[in-house]
Amino acid sequence: MTATDPLRALDREERELDAQSQPDILTTLDDRQLTTLIGLLRLRRNRARDISARQGREMRGKVAPKGSTAAGGNEGTRSKAELLTAALDRATAERERRGTVN
Repeated sequence: MTATDPLRALDREERELDAQSQPDILTTLDDRQLTTLIGLLRLRRNRARDISARQGREMRGKVAPKGSTAAGGNEGTRSKAELLTAALDRATAERERRGTVN
């Protein structure tokens, strides 16, 4: 992954979720769409975070590899989790700004 394209770590659907979490788009979403976006971002972020943690344990030899070989690194997955966390933070801040907490 390069510093010039941080979104490279995200798949197509995750890039769309990230795009929806940009401030100019967030303001156009209704409350129901915003709640759905937050839920999807939370699911994706949690999955990336869990995979990154597992890969880290595999690299350190703490657990058996999930596949045929142990993970060689988790920088991409860690970066994905960070990007999704930032998107989730933006969406959550918008919901709090509106005063609609579900």
